Amino acid sequence: MAPANPSAAPSGATGVLVLADGTVLWGVGYGAAGAGVGEICFNTAMTGYQEILTDPSYAGQIITFTFPHIGNVGANPEDIERSARAAIGCITRELPTAPSNFRSVQTLPEWMAEQGLIGLAGIDTRALTRRIRDAGAPNGAIAHSPDGKFDIDALLAMARGWPGLEGMDLAKEVSRTDTGDWDAGTWTLGKGYASPLLHAGGAGGGSTSAPASENLPTPNPSRAREGDSRPHVVAIDYGAKDNIFRNLVKAGARVTVVPATATLDEVLSHQPAGVFLSNGPGDPAATGEYAVPVIQGLLERSVPIFGICLGHQMLAIAAGAKTIKMHQGHRGANHPVQRVGGDFADGVVEITSMNHGFAVDAATLPAGVVETHKSLFDGSNCGIAITGKKAFSVQYHPEASPGPQDSFYLFEKFVGGLTSSGAIK
Repeated sequence: MAPANPSAAPSGATGVLVLADGTVLWGVGYGAAGAGVGEICFNTAMTGYQEILTDPSYAGQIITFTFPHIGNVGANPEDIERSARAAIGCITRELPTAPSNFRSVQTLPEWMAEQGLIGLAGIDTRALTRRIRDAGAPNGAIAHSPDGKFDIDALLAMARGWPGLEGMDLAKEVSRTDTGDWDAGTWTLGKGYASPLLHAGGAGGGSTSAPASENLPTPNPSRAREGDSRPHVVAIDYGAKDNIFRNLVKAGARVTVVPATATLDEVLSHQPAGVFLSNGPGDPAATGEYAVPVIQGLLERSVPIFGICLGHQMLAIAAGAKTIKMHQGHRGANHPVQRVGGDFADGVVEITSMNHGFAVDAATLPAGVVETHKSLFDGSNCGIAITGKKAFSVQYHPEASPGPQDSFYLFEKFVGGLTSSGAIK
């Protein structure tokens, strides 16, 4: 993929991708009109594009889908992970096809236009993916103009001027700013999101619940619940997917969500039986400047902790390890991870969903921190546990269920180890 002649726009081109090295790739735009800049990554998942596009962990990124036929099942209000836009847009080989699914409410382009997401089709996504694999994730600007008019020089300046994800704290931008209880449980076909009472104590199943629009945007104001015997989990939102909170409820927890910037005193004021550290975007070292002291304070008080993705990385930093920027990252729904240590040393392989461009450097894990999970793709660290503490974390997304239920045991282990009377003050 050599740099192209910026003036050689083909007839009918309504979209373009301009990389920081001057490469210009023309295509057909869809979704929202406009321009955006970010890191170009690729995701190998064949399904779940709406979940991916609403995952806050993709803030500052433009997603290249390696699967060519994206948009087949349309879009619906139940499959979003957060109502606020995080990703910049996406790149596909083909224009989204007409939806063929009984749950579809809109076409993917219609939904993307409402969400402010830019789409670009007609790109050789396999060639772009090979480029990312060989040279690392580039910065780039994506643009969609229905009239086909583009200022390539301005787009190139955008791509070259963007500082990149390393050193960037994006958790503050995607975190909730309020504090409140999370009510909804997991989704069941034909029944919607379950009420929390049906999930108390870890019971499965579901029931007809409030419409999805009432469950998705924000948690309800925090309130005490008389007679609620479920262990209380405080979830710190660094850019969490809503399905994480639903799985905590399904596992038997009462959940209160607090912002990424919540202080140690604010977290402890809720008297949690345990604390959950969520996924999120950006450089964990940057977010860790305010998050790590809170986590260290929780560890000093022996508060049980469970973290995923960015939360995993920051738990590792709090324990004395370091994180590194990955060459191409892990993004997809078929990543094999093996349990290799601690309470997880049974050698079982889980099929996991991943979305991360940073990783914990296993070589920097200090004494007392055990590597529990490892990627079978490249051997990178995918889980840790802290000796003598009820604190563990994984790099992947157990709530995304690609296995489809390989990893729910993590929620059960965390919540099952808590007691309603074990609140930490």
